[in-house]
Amino acid sequence: MENLSFILIKTLLLIFCARFSGGIDSFTYSQSVSDGRTLVSRDGNFELGLFNPRGSRNSYLGIWYKKITEKTVVWVANRCNPINDTYAMLLLNRKGNLILLSRSNGVVWSANSTKVARNPIVQLLDSGNLVVRDGSDDENSETFLWQSFDYPTDTIMPAIKYGWDLRTGLNRRLSAWKNSDDPSPGDYTTGIELNNYPDLVSWRGTKKNRRAGPWNGLGFSGAPLLRPSPGFHFEFVWNNEEVYFRFYVSEQSGIIRYVLNQTNYQTQGYFWSEESRTWVLSTYPPIDVCDNYGLCGAYGSCDSAQVVPCQCLKGFKSNASQYWDSINWSRGCVRHKPLYCKGDVFIKFGGLKLPDTTHSWVDKSIGLKECRAICLQNCSCMAYANTDIRGKGSGCAIWFGDLIDMKQFAGGQDLYIRMSSSEAEPTDETQMKIAVSVITSTVIFIVGLLLVCYYICRSHRSTQGEKENHGVNTRSNEGQKEDIELHLFDLATIVNATKDFTSYNKLGEGGFGPVYKGTLEDGQEIAVKRLSKRSRQGSKEFKNEVALVAKLQHRNLVKLLGCCIQGEERILVYEFMPNRSLNSFIFDSTRHKLLNWPKRFHIINGVARGLVYLHQDSRLRIIHRDLKTSNVLLDSEMNPKISDFGLAKTFGGDQAEGSTNRVVGTYGYMAPEYAMDGQFSVKSDVFSFGILVLEIISGKKNTGFYHPIHDLNLIGQAWRLWKIGKPLELIDSFLQESCSPSEVVRCIHIALLCVQQRPEDRPSMSSVVLMLGGETALVKPKEPGFLINKKLETECSSTKIVPSSTNDVSISIVEGR
Repeated sequence: MENLSFILIKTLLLIFCARFSGGIDSFTYSQSVSDGRTLVSRDGNFELGLFNPRGSRNSYLGIWYKKITEKTVVWVANRCNPINDTYAMLLLNRKGNLILLSRSNGVVWSANSTKVARNPIVQLLDSGNLVVRDGSDDENSETFLWQSFDYPTDTIMPAIKYGWDLRTGLNRRLSAWKNSDDPSPGDYTTGIELNNYPDLVSWRGTKKNRRAGPWNGLGFSGAPLLRPSPGFHFEFVWNNEEVYFRFYVSEQSGIIRYVLNQTNYQTQGYFWSEESRTWVLSTYPPIDVCDNYGLCGAYGSCDSAQVVPCQCLKGFKSNASQYWDSINWSRGCVRHKPLYCKGDVFIKFGGLKLPDTTHSWVDKSIGLKECRAICLQNCSCMAYANTDIRGKGSGCAIWFGDLIDMKQFAGGQDLYIRMSSSEAEPTDETQMKIAVSVITSTVIFIVGLLLVCYYICRSHRSTQGEKENHGVNTRSNEGQKEDIELHLFDLATIVNATKDFTSYNKLGEGGFGPVYKGTLEDGQEIAVKRLSKRSRQGSKEFKNEVALVAKLQHRNLVKLLGCCIQGEERILVYEFMPNRSLNSFIFDSTRHKLLNWPKRFHIINGVARGLVYLHQDSRLRIIHRDLKTSNVLLDSEMNPKISDFGLAKTFGGDQAEGSTNRVVGTYGYMAPEYAMDGQFSVKSDVFSFGILVLEIISGKKNTGFYHPIHDLNLIGQAWRLWKIGKPLELIDSFLQESCSPSEVVRCIHIALLCVQQRPEDRPSMSSVVLMLGGETALVKPKEPGFLINKKLETECSSTKIVPSSTNDVSISIVEGR
């Protein structure tokens, strides 16, 4: 019956399409391609259809250069699901979703549009981009419902964005063909590694193979030959919404493409030669021994011009000379003289590819002077450099831990590495004495001046204190008349309690700014949240947090003691949590053992009760919008307290949901409807709670975990184990002795209910509390939201394969020969 239906549909469509002739570049729901064979871009440069790789009988839907006699495929749809018969159909349904069907295999590939279109159109553009757009939009609009450029395979062409869309979590990365006969993904991949300082990296399997280095304003720090030239230019975009690289060429430069090669593990560049009528290899950048990742180990620098390429940096020595002499440099180097933190200096090393940025921190708004000061105050900071070397240099990047994968070459970048003061270059004795004398005099003068200013300002504040309006709204929300009982701290009190915000009292730092530990004159310990001038949390969010938290009283919510608003200072004073945040335990290789299962279950219950209070028991319904492990603090008895209400939203009356065009929060914890469409409700917090529970149980981060075999993120791994009946394999191995298996399985079950795709399917937090404490049967969870198969998402298919009815599809037949 299936074959009969297929033949019937094919016959009807061929009759319907007979009135079309010649190649066309697009079709709509009510049209099809003439003869059902291929789509050809308007300028005739690209063609889409079925093809057979050399030496293979399997068919694939792909895009290739039309005018080049040597068929060169640049994109493949069904990489992991070949068609092994002679007929296939490309369908477009009413919602704008592309579906590829074969007679014997059914659905082999699909591409779901991001939004429903009133009049969807499929078009092959002159750039080689296959797009689905709304026919109601301007034809020249670049707003697409779906595009193949978002899912590159093994080839980069001009205008393709190569990197991340942080708004959706889309990662555009390349994976090589397994071989010339098989376009399915091999184990050689390349992409932008999304560290605090993004890095261009290639992998062989799960191991780093090569690294071009982070962007420095002119190019990638380890690829000095990549520079703009006549006919060739590029851009690197790095902001809160996107991180990507792409290049452009002029018409005079001809046809250029870059391809991943599985055989030699290289990215090779080609340009089409009209004279020889063939592709000419122009591999860029040239590969040498120093491009192998981490060849020289920690603090080793590689120079391919030397007989022995690996050398220790000045001030360092081989960590294991016997291995070093046997051409095994992976153990790296160690300092001649140890660091002491206080009194350490920074020495400039020039001409380097910047180190691996896995453990880095960036502030693009400050320069080297401020960068050095920040690094000097943190004993874990090992080096710093500019993020932008154009002009005199700007931006600050700092590194923590060992410095790995550095390369020495002409045109490399300056890196300032922490060293013992005894390693600094000696200076003339006379100049030293003069410098000491000048510095001493300057310090005495500044201290004296600061003391005078301090007493003048303090006297002025004491006389004007009652007149000064600190800008705190002392009335409750929604027009209530009662005053907020909130203490206003004097800035001098905060400065004294934190020892002038010394780095030794710094507890951590988030998007809002730093948090310091302080001690008041009566001995009470406090946590001081100081709003940074560059903070993502502005005055509106600050006052929102003050107004909200001041009225919240619950054992599982952090207690706000007061605030300070003086001049440009915006400070919140909280009760001090001696055990800091939950993430400092469960994700730490040593401290995670301090939280056995009973303690973790206690934390899960406490967070759930705190959310119930916010959602239904407080005077206003409050949606937190940024629930995550770093915002769950632990007191001395490991009791959890939800903190950081800067992004919270309040609802009055019967209001239960809202929407916003400004999606804020933390990727990995956001509910799908909020991340995609800005829709939030109490069910958004429920989704975040589900992620939190999975992280507490597994000890793994949802945003950084991928199963090495199945290529699933944490949600995907939990769902896979649940479906095959092995949920206990998800737990942190340390918990196996202390856990109650039935209790853990119940928690995983509840977490999967919380992270379901549709908000209405998720339970309320009051129901979650009952489920955590009861023995009642639980409903079966549906598929989670943001379930990501890394391989499918970035290599095999742009979207999930779904069945479709022929009642709402537009059919284009693509015949194999």
